[in-house]
Amino acid sequence: MVAYLGSLAVLFVAAFWQLDTFTGQIVHEYSFSNFQTLWENDVYRQIVLRTVGIAAAVTVTDAIIAFPIAFYMAKVASPRARAALAVAVLMPLWASYLVKVYAWRTILAEDGILNWLLDPFGISRPGKGVIATWLVFSYLWLPYMILPIYAGLERIPNSLVDASGDLGGRPGMTFRRVILPLAFPAVVAGSIFTFSLTLGDYITPQLVSSKQFIGNVVYANVGVANNLPLAAAFATVPVVVMVLYLLVARRLGAFEQL
Repeated sequence: MVAYLGSLAVLFVAAFWQLDTFTGQIVHEYSFSNFQTLWENDVYRQIVLRTVGIAAAVTVTDAIIAFPIAFYMAKVASPRARAALAVAVLMPLWASYLVKVYAWRTILAEDGILNWLLDPFGISRPGKGVIATWLVFSYLWLPYMILPIYAGLERIPNSLVDASGDLGGRPGMTFRRVILPLAFPAVVAGSIFTFSLTLGDYITPQLVSSKQFIGNVVYANVGVANNLPLAAAFATVPVVVMVLYLLVARRLGAFEQL
């Protein structure tokens, strides 16, 4: 904890340093010029909006896919089927992150299987852009959404669902009035993982997309551009976004589901 908080403090301090454009050396003089650059430059604003938009899209996509899977595991499947499904959900987490991303890179290639399947239907190819990034992120973080929702649904007593049916509630009404409100904090808990992991990732966009995201810009400024102060300033953007996101998630009761 001390190492984490200490490194975070150094990050915030470095965001106010300056880079001497002539010598390339870091000048320990404090100002808001890095943040001013991020605010006034349209490119940086577009990158922030693109990153947050993809993180939100991945979160919504995973929630839509994960809910029926988690519901079947928690309320419908037999104990044996539930155990098999749990293993199936966890199995992708045993594989290397890079292996999965490179596998998707092969799938999304010009001569990949996805284009081979889409061509007969005249559907446009995802290419190396936002759609490809959205697909890969949705696949990578799906287990992190399924497991919290499954845990939340398992805590809902079956007697509540039966009572709704006894009182004349149809399946759709039972879902809207009973199941969804009780499981919503678990959905928000899962969204913390999908949103934050997408927000800070830089490897997947670098491998499957030609678009720039916050992580790519931070990585480039730390390495090639050697502009540590600007990188630190830009790295504070996802930190601020996640702090606000966690405050909302806390009010929605998500922390009790973790």
